[in-house]
Amino acid sequence: MRVAVAQITSSAQPVDNLALALTLMDQSAGQDMLFLPEVTNCVSLDRAHQADVLDHFDDNPFIEAICEKACAMGLWVALGSIALKTDDADGRFANRSILINATGSVVAQYDKIHMFDVTLSETESYHESKGYRPGDTAVLAQTPWGKMGLTICYDLRFPALYRALAQAGARVLVVPSAFARPTGEAHWHTLLRARAIETGCFVIASAQTGEHSGSRRKTFGHSLIVDPWGGVILDAGTDVGLHFVELDLGAVDRARVRMASLSHDRPFEVRHCLSYDKFN
Repeated sequence: MRVAVAQITSSAQPVDNLALALTLMDQSAGQDMLFLPEVTNCVSLDRAHQADVLDHFDDNPFIEAICEKACAMGLWVALGSIALKTDDADGRFANRSILINATGSVVAQYDKIHMFDVTLSETESYHESKGYRPGDTAVLAQTPWGKMGLTICYDLRFPALYRALAQAGARVLVVPSAFARPTGEAHWHTLLRARAIETGCFVIASAQTGEHSGSRRKTFGHSLIVDPWGGVILDAGTDVGLHFVELDLGAVDRARVRMASLSHDRPFEVRHCLSYDKFN
């Protein structure tokens, strides 16, 4: 499987970001699939601005342009995620991953389940659930190279999701991200390698990087591809760029023969010992 992994610095303007995405598609000619990061269409913390510039899923010019070009090129596109308007009464948006096939059809879509509601310091906090409504369904997509599990960014901290996708047949796990710098420096590589090791899957994590115009966001970069044995086969560093890797999907089977832990689950109970007295 020949993949292109894009590391970009999206702005708050979907029109500009679409032009970049279409250019990246041109540069991915000859590859099987292009992987784009989280919120490719708009990085913004200004909800009023988002309400002005975002569109609903139906009749979405960003999606339509990507689909049209994917068909013309015969290129699959993992549109990492885009921010979308919804019909929710509270006005919250959706953070949605969209998988487009080589004929330009949307074959899968996944709404981010886990919301990034954290306080990293006295000066840096995020409350994603105030602006975005969470999804409630894990998504597995069939591709010519095997099944692919769709996840987004903060999902990475919830290993049960990845185990469920792998046990349901995923061979590749996709983690488009816009990881904050403090948590990226501390946890990014470790978490992605752990998810690959635990599942015996390839993990492909295209990432936003740098300082984003139109918002105060600063993202970590370091788009990664991790093989099923936990080896890092691509680390994009912090620069904007497009990277090409050929994946040997047979590595999934070889890893799972060596370490068949996906089939070794056993039921257990959690026992609460509420006393310091000797246990009887």
